[in-house]
Parts: sequence; structure tokens; C-alpha cells
Amino acid sequence: MINYAFIFARGGSKGLPGKNIKLLMGKPLIQYSVEVALKISSIDKVFVSTDDDDIAKVSNSFGAIVIKRPVELAQDDSPEWQAWKHAIDWVKERYGEFEGFVSLPATSPLRSAEDVELAMLRRSNMGADICIAVTPASRSPYFNMVKKLDDGLIELVNKPVDSISRRQDVPEVFDITTVVYAADVEFIMNNNSIFDGSVTSVEIPKERAVDIDDEIDFKIAEILMQEKREIVNA
Repeated sequence: MINYAFIFARGGSKGLPGKNIKLLMGKPLIQYSVEVALKISSIDKVFVSTDDDDIAKVSNSFGAIVIKRPVELAQDDSPEWQAWKHAIDWVKERYGEFEGFVSLPATSPLRSAEDVELAMLRRSNMGADICIAVTPASRSPYFNMVKKLDDGLIELVNKPVDSISRRQDVPEVFDITTVVYAADVEFIMNNNSIFDGSVTSVEIPKERAVDIDDEIDFKIAEILMQEKREIVNA
């Protein structure tokens, strides 16, 4: 099976301007995703889809093949799924058919190569259309997440049939992370969202599941990465 990794990185981030090439512990953020992909022997090529010349230049310098993303697919409200389809078509035209699609968003710099390999293996073993990464949720819609009602009152997002007083009494729930998306190429091309097909998952510990969206997330990633470096150098 031919597997290609993709990193989708727009230039117009609002939450943290320039985040995809912002230096994190001395490296542009996107470099972490490129390096992880290049470590994995079962990934044959690494592509970066971007509308931004600076991101393209940085990505190319670290060994990624750059896909020029159309402006209409790089807006704040542009569905990333459509950018996935565009990238697949672009690659097929130039490199031929392939089966395995692996998206590694630049915003998850703490992932390991093993996380990615596990997701690829999980999808294959389960025969699923896509494998996503999840991490234990801090809150639960069954226990301590509420929604506002029209009359000004609130209620649990998912109201239990019986009274619940302990977290242990409700189903375990997870947050979807941006660590990795491992999918079948034809599934992506013939559908429009993750849950249009059969979905499996791999569980990622919180310390590797940080998703950088704003300055606070960036600082958290810096702290965790510094701690990791200190442990390695101890």
C-alpha cells in the first residue's frame, strides 16, 4: 500500500497569526509535523498544502513537497475536507494512484511517530474508512456540560434517564484531537465528512494531544516540550 502524509497549513490564522511557522523551541511549528512524517518508513512522501509563500518555503526546506492551495480553499470558512480532496487530486495527477491518506496538522507538534503508525495500523486492522485520534475528555455531556434553554434555564446536554451522581456512572467520552487522521483515499473522495463512514480511533495521552489554536495553547506546548527536553537530557 502506498501511503502519503499531508499537512494542511493556511497562512491566515486569526487566533495566532503566523502560527504555522512561529518558532516553538527554536523550530517553525510546521517542522515538527514534517519531521514526524519523514521518520515513518511506511509513509512514502510528505506534502504540505498551503496558500502562503512563507509556509511553502519553510516546508520545502525541510523535505516536504508543496501543493499550492487555491485561495477559495484557504478561507476561514473553507471546509478542510475540500482541501483534502484538492490535495489528493493534485497528487494523483503528478504521482499516480495511492491508497493511504494521513493528515498531520501542524498544530499538534507533540505527537510521536508511534502515534501516527498506530493510527495507520488501527485503520488497516479494523477495515475502517478512517482512524482519528482521541484523548480523554475533561468534561462530560452526561455529567457536567450544560445547554441554555429558551426560558433562561439550563439542563445537561445529554439528560440521563435515571439520576446520576458519579462520573463513573456515565459513558466514557473523549475529545477529538488533531494528532492524526489516517484514511482511505476513496472514502475521502466519495464523501464529505469524517462520520460519513466507519470511524475507529486511537487514544492519545493529553500531554501529546495539545492542539495549538491561540497564544495560551502555544505556551502550554512550550512548557510540555521543555519538560520533555529536560527529561531526555537528564
